[in-house]
Amino acid sequence: MPSLNPIPPHRWKLSVAPMMDWSDKNCRYFHRLLTRHALLYTEMVTTGALIHGEVPRHLRYNAEEHPLALQLGGSEPADLAKCAQLGESWGYDEINLNCGCPSERVQRGSFGACLMNEPLLVAECVKAMVDVVQVPITVKHRIGIDKSESYDFVRDFVGTVSEAGCQTFIVHARNAWLKGLSPKENREVPPLRYDWAYRLKSDFPALTIVINGGITTNEQVAAHLLHLDGAMLGREAYFNPWWLASWDAAFYEAEATALTRESVEARMCDYMAREMAAHGTPWLTMARHMLGLRHGLPGSRHWRQVWSNHRLKDLSPHAVMKLAHAAED
Repeated sequence: MPSLNPIPPHRWKLSVAPMMDWSDKNCRYFHRLLTRHALLYTEMVTTGALIHGEVPRHLRYNAEEHPLALQLGGSEPADLAKCAQLGESWGYDEINLNCGCPSERVQRGSFGACLMNEPLLVAECVKAMVDVVQVPITVKHRIGIDKSESYDFVRDFVGTVSEAGCQTFIVHARNAWLKGLSPKENREVPPLRYDWAYRLKSDFPALTIVINGGITTNEQVAAHLLHLDGAMLGREAYFNPWWLASWDAAFYEAEATALTRESVEARMCDYMAREMAAHGTPWLTMARHMLGLRHGLPGSRHWRQVWSNHRLKDLSPHAVMKLAHAAED
């Protein structure tokens, strides 16, 4: 399969977005079965959870997940520096600062999208992390706050933060409305302005600019890569994960593999059995991430129902897989 884009591969060319309650280690292991090269992100981990909580619970991952980035939520430079050091010591390849989440819970913690109103504080946070780790410090952000229509706002934010040492910006190309919209509505209602991300790349050609928001096809990815350094994919990648299986050949000039949905499912069964034995993790909490694997195929509804059936929780993953495919025999 020919490559859709001639840009040489690099760390941020394709990535799967950090998604709260979804991008856990089990989801990332599943995604890595589908693409060897795309960058994977953790769900956001707050500085408080790492400083006052159980570090292994938040930072444990599978070695197969690399390249892997840790997304942090916080606004205290010293706390972020400490957590960035923790992330680096655990082997993460990148530390990302969340400046894009608009949820009220996150706002109450004074981080997420509301930080875009304080670019000097974000710059302090970035510098504090840059000074103590060797891995890249990146920022994920929106293009504006509430109903502001000023490109200058995001341009000045990126300019200020880049001077502190951030060289990679992941741009969710929508405004974040801090009041009046739910997190789901914040992903759908504010209009997408991809051209503002393109303008950022034009204004800051030395920076790495990655686009995020509303991207659902390889053709859209390829079109963005004509202007930008990378594309981050979120909800479509989660709900239609087989899409990921096309990325290595399409964008990394890798040879097409003999990967099949069935082989990926079988390898997830092996993984789930190992996790159950080692950590007691119920297979239901892991299998939920692959429910879109057979999206659009005949029998997919029955397959999802079996893998979601709590009455089967005492069976082994391989036994559940046999039941899921029984109707096909």
